[in-house]
Amino acid sequence: MTKCIACGASAEKGLTTSVTDLGNCLIIVRNVPCYKCAECNEVIYATEVVQHLEAIIESAKKLMQDISIIDYSKTAA
Repeated sequence: MTKCIACGASAEKGLTTSVTDLGNCLIIVRNVPCYKCAECNEVIYATEVVQHLEAIIESAKKLMQDISIIDYSKTAA
């Protein structure tokens, strides 16, 4: 079982949406696997998810669109 780093309550597996504002563009990644705290709604990512999110964001930055919406589950790990 995963514990919330903010309040110590139990965190359940789930999906979330990650939003990164780079100033000149907004990158939205949907269906990102995470753990969500049942008490305070804190979102916790596993290390490999953070690394994959960073790769997705780097790829999206190269496109330099105003808004990019990407489905995490449809990207290569």
